[in-house]
Amino acid sequence: MKKVENIVFLSLVLDLFAFTIPLPLFPRIIEWYTVRESSDPRNLLPRTLGFVAWLRSLFYEPPSNPQRWDVVLLGGLMGSIFSLLQFLVSPRIGSLSDKYGRRRVLLITMVGNILSALMWLKSTTFATFMFSRIIGGLSEGNVQIATAILSDVTTPSQRSRALAQVGIAFAICFCIGPPIGAYFASRPLPASLHTMGVELNIYAVPAAVTIVLLVIETVFLLLFLPETRGLCLNIPRKPITDRSFPSPKERLSQRTSEKRLKLLEGLRRFHFFFLSVFSGMEFTLPFLTFDLFDWSNSQNGALIGSIGILSALLQGGYVRRATAKVGEGRMAKRGIFTCAIGLILLSLVPRFVTTSPATAIRLLQGAAVCLAFTSATVVSSLTSYASLQCDESIDEDTGKPTGHPQLAKGTALGLFRSSGQLGRAIGPLLACVSYWTCGPSATYAISAAAMMALSLSMTSLPAKPRMGLAA
Repeated sequence: MKKVENIVFLSLVLDLFAFTIPLPLFPRIIEWYTVRESSDPRNLLPRTLGFVAWLRSLFYEPPSNPQRWDVVLLGGLMGSIFSLLQFLVSPRIGSLSDKYGRRRVLLITMVGNILSALMWLKSTTFATFMFSRIIGGLSEGNVQIATAILSDVTTPSQRSRALAQVGIAFAICFCIGPPIGAYFASRPLPASLHTMGVELNIYAVPAAVTIVLLVIETVFLLLFLPETRGLCLNIPRKPITDRSFPSPKERLSQRTSEKRLKLLEGLRRFHFFFLSVFSGMEFTLPFLTFDLFDWSNSQNGALIGSIGILSALLQGGYVRRATAKVGEGRMAKRGIFTCAIGLILLSLVPRFVTTSPATAIRLLQGAAVCLAFTSATVVSSLTSYASLQCDESIDEDTGKPTGHPQLAKGTALGLFRSSGQLGRAIGPLLACVSYWTCGPSATYAISAAAMMALSLSMTSLPAKPRMGLAA
């Protein structure tokens, strides 16, 4: 099934390139709409910015240029709305893939993604642009279905190594996608469109690139991706003497479905809590570098890009090999503990920025290394752990999973992803409130304590889960 793994990886790269292209453009898109719509206070954007300004003023009053802060915060809110929609729709997409097949549901979601990009291309009002983002939030299903496909075509002992490809694709595309979006944003529209009277979004060129990538991905999946639900029947089983599988005696004492469901519920809580804190740090990190070092967007991009590159190298060179030895649970704990160290380093940066700027920069660089290790380990390890709780048994006639419906791969992994997306929706908002009211040192110190608490709460989690095997 290595061929299927390669197909999934290439489709993820195309999908995540398309997803990351508009990310750096949100503030400039909002500024463009502000110029177009500010004259009429009844439009959606002036009313939205007014609400954001009121909300921000409750916690923070910047010394200068408050409009810039409001635009950045609105960009973050747009990301939170996307994550909230993913929280709502991910369980449904997962259950539909269990019922109708991964390939069919994935192709349907791709149609929604293309429609979202087409609306962005044509959106000349903020309301239309937001509608395109809503369609995208309700349609995006590639990551979770890719996770289910990789779980379909791998044995439990191969699972964490295969799922690391999802994290590698994320790291690569979040490094390269935003710069590509910024480059194409500077490309002018063809003059012929203006002469024809066609009105498009100011960033129609990156929107068109996104459409091309999504269409290529859809055709690629249509031609090459087989249906994988039930394919685990065709994967050779290792002999029972292989220690990556339970012995007959261990099989007799395996947890019941109820206990596995309870463990999945605990994993969802860990996932939610971790991403709530981690995504808050991600969102406020540019605030820190702007406030303390007056960094430009390109300098912030270089910092985030270096974290992504190091994360990809760690996943490809270390995590994929080491997880089989130390276990998914232990690898996730290591990542969370390392994140706590990184947050402690961030909390110390403001204390040295005036007295020893070189020390402050080194602390920031040390934190970036810690956060890269966290990005490489935690989510992929927890996802692999969750997939190993799912039922591996398949009905030979229908190809559908047997056993408890919430232990089917699509459903269980959809619920797992949903919990993380809720954390991504809430975390940046809470972090902004804390950053503006308590300051960066207190915010990152509190976040570090939260990560330490999460790491301690995971001590009862077995290092190597082996629960979802078919009898």
